Amino acid sequence: MKSPARYEQRSEAMILIVEDDRKTASLVATYLEREGFATAMAPDGEEALRIIQSTSVIFIILDLMLPKVDGWDVCRRIRRTCDVPILFLTARDEEMDRVNGFELGADDYVVKPFSPRELVARVKAILRRSRARNETEYLSFGCLTVVPEKHRVLLDNHLITLTLSEFTLLHTLMSNPGRVYTRNELLQTLYPRGEEVIDRVVDVHIGKLRQKLGDDPVSPRYIFTVRGIGYQFADSDHREALTQ
Repeated sequence: MKSPARYEQRSEAMILIVEDDRKTASLVATYLEREGFATAMAPDGEEALRIIQSTSVIFIILDLMLPKVDGWDVCRRIRRTCDVPILFLTARDEEMDRVNGFELGADDYVVKPFSPRELVARVKAILRRSRARNETEYLSFGCLTVVPEKHRVLLDNHLITLTLSEFTLLHTLMSNPGRVYTRNELLQTLYPRGEEVIDRVVDVHIGKLRQKLGDDPVSPRYIFTVRGIGYQFADSDHREALTQ
């Protein structure tokens, strides 16, 4: 069974390395993976933005001089919707570049050539600080964020109002991305005292939840129907569907 989709540990969460030099990207990935992190690589800014929209990314290592969309613009676009930690890894060492990076919202700035061990240490330190700032656990996938303790759901940084049943279903599905929940399991989650209800109640709540999330059941981004069984929340295997 997959680990719950929590900020500090979840099987689908990863560190994204946005770097057009494959050797540098592979070197960074190797050192991070030795420390137990999952990684993904993007050779240009456009690919980076696609991955961020469709995958649970907990940290971004970002070069500045990138094809298609440069690092400045990638950082700017990310900061419009989320606060995932960003570390600039670049050959640009001018003071003004550093200042601009921090003003855009970067958490750290490392100049090439660099020590891979020091880079990993910086990543771990930033993640520790980030976790301390965010004492409340939350779930996130792309631009969808759920804060359980505050009963809050954000989509593209906008608050979405859900009923208790809708929130419970979303939280349950999102806590285990990729796991297929039967209608009976979801019913037990909604009615733990064993109230007698028909399983169509789940379908009704899911339908309303999808409407509020703007999730087309024919081409879903978040909640997928498993015919004859129940429902599942998107995981990394659904990335292609999410980016179409």
